[in-house]
Amino acid sequence: MKQISLLLAITLCISAFSGSVHAQFPMGGAAPVKALPGTAGDQTPKGSAKITGFVVDSSVTKAVEFASIALYNKTTGKAVDGTIADEKGKFVLNKLADGNYQILISFLGFKNKTIDNITLAKGQDLDLGVIKLSPSVQTLSEVVVTGQAAIIEEKVDRLVYNADKDIAAKGGDATDVLRKVPLLTVDLDGNVSLRGSSNIRVLINNKPSTIIASSISDALKQIPADQIKTVEVITSPSAKYDAEGSGGIINIITKKNSLQGLNLNVDAGVGNRGSSLSLNGNYRKGKAGLTLGGFGRANYNTITKTSMDQTSISNGVSTLIRQKGDGYSEFLFGQYNLGFDYDLAKNQSLTAGVRYGARNMKSQQDLITELYNNGVAGTGSRRDVDVKNLSGTVDVNLDYLHTYKKPQQEWSVSTLYSRNDLTNNFDANILGGEGNLLSRQRNLNSNLNQEFTLQTDYQTPIKKNQMIEFGGKGIFRQVNSDYRFLAAGSTGDFTTQTGQPAGELLYHQNIAAGYTSYTYTTKKRYTFKGGLRYEHTFIDASTREGGPIGVADYGILVPSLNASKTIKGTTLKLGYNRRIQRPGLQQLNPNFNSANPQNISVGNPELRPELTDNIELGLSKTIKKVFINASFFGRYTDNAITQVRRPSDTLSGAIITTFENIGRQQAYGTNLFANIAFTSKFNIGLFSNIFYTKMTGQALGLNGVTQDFTNDGINVSGGLFSQAQFKNGWGVQAFGFMQGRQVQLQGYQGGFAFYTFGVKKDFKNKKGSLGLAGENFFSNRFNIHSELKSPVFNQVSNVYLYNRGVRLTFTYKLGKMTTDAPKKKARSVNNDDVKSDGGQTGGAAPGGTQQRNR
Repeated sequence: MKQISLLLAITLCISAFSGSVHAQFPMGGAAPVKALPGTAGDQTPKGSAKITGFVVDSSVTKAVEFASIALYNKTTGKAVDGTIADEKGKFVLNKLADGNYQILISFLGFKNKTIDNITLAKGQDLDLGVIKLSPSVQTLSEVVVTGQAAIIEEKVDRLVYNADKDIAAKGGDATDVLRKVPLLTVDLDGNVSLRGSSNIRVLINNKPSTIIASSISDALKQIPADQIKTVEVITSPSAKYDAEGSGGIINIITKKNSLQGLNLNVDAGVGNRGSSLSLNGNYRKGKAGLTLGGFGRANYNTITKTSMDQTSISNGVSTLIRQKGDGYSEFLFGQYNLGFDYDLAKNQSLTAGVRYGARNMKSQQDLITELYNNGVAGTGSRRDVDVKNLSGTVDVNLDYLHTYKKPQQEWSVSTLYSRNDLTNNFDANILGGEGNLLSRQRNLNSNLNQEFTLQTDYQTPIKKNQMIEFGGKGIFRQVNSDYRFLAAGSTGDFTTQTGQPAGELLYHQNIAAGYTSYTYTTKKRYTFKGGLRYEHTFIDASTREGGPIGVADYGILVPSLNASKTIKGTTLKLGYNRRIQRPGLQQLNPNFNSANPQNISVGNPELRPELTDNIELGLSKTIKKVFINASFFGRYTDNAITQVRRPSDTLSGAIITTFENIGRQQAYGTNLFANIAFTSKFNIGLFSNIFYTKMTGQALGLNGVTQDFTNDGINVSGGLFSQAQFKNGWGVQAFGFMQGRQVQLQGYQGGFAFYTFGVKKDFKNKKGSLGLAGENFFSNRFNIHSELKSPVFNQVSNVYLYNRGVRLTFTYKLGKMTTDAPKKKARSVNNDDVKSDGGQTGGAAPGGTQQRNR
């Protein structure tokens, strides 16, 4: 019945949409507005002719966003109309009278371009094609502004970080890039947080992937850094986005091209801790385009040392655990993709793609444990553990886009099938004091996460300053987890142990959603964007051993409102939104991960979603050579999904970590970013994230009684980066980052520091380059010191990471491409609706950093 109800809701939504597809509604957002006040008022000629074109940077064949276009009457020399190019570099001048004109195109950092002797006939549709602007080298201030804009862009609902000039990240992955993005924090395991919240959603080219539902950090390791064009940090998502991601949305845009011809890019890197190889090819001829790519990266020589003192009270007995660990890990990541796009007609396009991602993570740890009960030494143990985290992900999409004669009026239909097969196993050998094998243990945990998505979106303008968007979406999701615990003696086969955790989780989660969004831009450049989104979630969950799980269906109405205004070079933004955070596989999986039996993790399939209200105020301004961006935010989360720790009910001294809907979280803070462009080829950027957080929840107290807990504190992080370009193709870049300790409900996670330095030499033919980058070369290791405590346990842990590294990179481009005006392609599905692995590096005990349950 739930599936039938969902299908009925989607059918009604699409039926209502199809009946309205040709209706005319207001427009705004990214739509062109009058660029030159006073030029398009009463002097605008009235007629039926039209002029269109694309503005690109002649040096890199990249769209010049928001270039100013002014139309002059050839006879009088007066400006009669004007507009601004959109994000694709496209501009449109409508309702023009016949006559003789000239066009002036300008943008800071580029030389002005004049197109002379334009003659329009009545009703003529004149396409000027691609118009190239040359970078300006005459005025320092113009070059400075261009450099600043290349780093940060402000939009009404997001901050855009342009990453395609990152030298030091060559040969790295997406985590190396995200560390440099304002508002974000990335720990040494690759876990990402936005303004202190790890409850975020990560998209890749507006697409989700089931691997992200398992672990964001693992997914980011599959994306090569040098293929990333921009990173969009959407702090106040509009109603068009899924309501998931209480902290916000991160959208990673990879490099694409709209050129004719054939090319092949080869990127390779080798270092003392990792190597990579990437091949990406593009072929486009006429209406059809084909992309084929592959990326592989191997990490090795990753050493980890740990120490821990842990005290717990259970059944009136105080148990002290002292543990030391030595380990190493090796990772192998791969990604392969095949894409195809075809222009069915001038205003219709079809896009299809297949992507396969592989992740093999293997780690080994030797754990030596000493146990004391009420001060009396117990039996010590030695444990050698091999952990395997393996996954294979398949994403298949088919998307259709229909555009209309009216600029920015379009309709799209998108589909996506995504499947992720995960294996999370460990084998442990229990050794005696002489190193002799006493017994063996094995945990087998196979997971399947698959989903199918169907969505449709429509947007249409009215006049030139308003837009309305609406659409519907259905997601059909299924999660399976099958787990067993086996044991064996020093010889003999593994057998299932009676009383040990074993079972299967079957979790169906289906979502029906609809939204509408409205944008309005005034003549004085105030922009308002508001919307409503409704999502209804149908859940059918059960376990093999326990039967149905009592998680009820639920619906939520999600409002959003964003406003922006530019006053004398200062852009102000104000935003409010409500978000929902559904539990992900990491939080739901009931498998007992006891690779380290003193620190056991287990999910909770009965989790419910958390709700968050966000408000933010932002401003940005350019003062001569300095670009400043500051934002102030507040966030309140109810029913928060919180990590909770408690002692086991045995005398082993173990601590069990699980997840509960018992928390309330508040956060208030500021994010600051400044870029100083000393010259056109040398700049320094500074950023900081400072916020106060307070967490309230319930956990086990003395005598087995649940009690309230509250913890609060100030979290600080920040860093700087600098880049410089020299003659003969030489360039250097440096980056440093510091993360202070992070507040948790039952203690805090320790901080860390990270830095890199890179140098690159471009070949004379501009087709290739060589680079050398080093990281953490002054430090032999980092120590993440964490403390967790409650009335019934106390844990002090140190994780020592040996990550000093150096890598040599090589890039070369083959083939020849010719310029082709960019065309809109069919949109892709973006599911922003599952909470991912929010693993805490320092909070884990020895053996915990490489043994997260997925």
